[in-house]
Amino acid sequence: MNTTASDAVDLLNALKPFLEDVEGVDVAVCPPFPYLSLISKTLEGSRILLGAQNMHHEAKGAYTGEVSPAMLKDVGCDLVILGHSERRHIFGETDETIRKKIQSALEFGLRPILCIGETLDDREADKTADVVRRQLKGCLEGFSRQDMEHIILAYEPVWAIGTGRTATPEQAEEVHRLTREWIEEQFDKKAAGSIRIQYGGSVKPGNARQLLEQPDIDGALVGGASLDAESFAAIVQAAIA
Repeated sequence: MNTTASDAVDLLNALKPFLEDVEGVDVAVCPPFPYLSLISKTLEGSRILLGAQNMHHEAKGAYTGEVSPAMLKDVGCDLVILGHSERRHIFGETDETIRKKIQSALEFGLRPILCIGETLDDREADKTADVVRRQLKGCLEGFSRQDMEHIILAYEPVWAIGTGRTATPEQAEEVHRLTREWIEEQFDKKAAGSIRIQYGGSVKPGNARQLLEQPDIDGALVGGASLDAESFAAIVQAAIA
């Protein structure tokens, strides 16, 4: 919940020159709902994809204050973040709710970025693996091997979001690996090998390369560092490297 309309456009215009010659990675921005249409126009002619931060699972109806997948598609969104830890812990979204949203996103041609991750209490109680597997099962139960080709995962340890604390590359890799193993168990080896699993949790220019060098970390879901064009561009460059 950051920026005004003019700030959002200025941020994107500052970012675009850094990304003109970017090859080998995909880059997306996910502004707040009120600015999606404006940013969609600003992105015309750019390789940067557009995503939303959330959505409702219904296509339309009496859901005052909500935004539908049809609306997101209509303003040019390619992606939508679902199940972000703040949606789970502040707004009480459940795995079942998130699963409905994933299904709806796929039906409307949006690629969902499904967020999973444990709290500090979970980690200190050595429950990280149990929590992550439970979230994966609750959010992805009933989906097909073909559906998985259009889903992106993002591991975001709740204790490392906005706190300045970051999982070590080894800690992050451990969870990414077990996530990929779960995908292989539930679907197949091809699905496990092809699915993108991003890391999100205080990713910064100073730690991005070490994180992204890990074999099972395929990208970054960037928070605060995305509010500065140079910082965000530096993370993109780390991904390319």
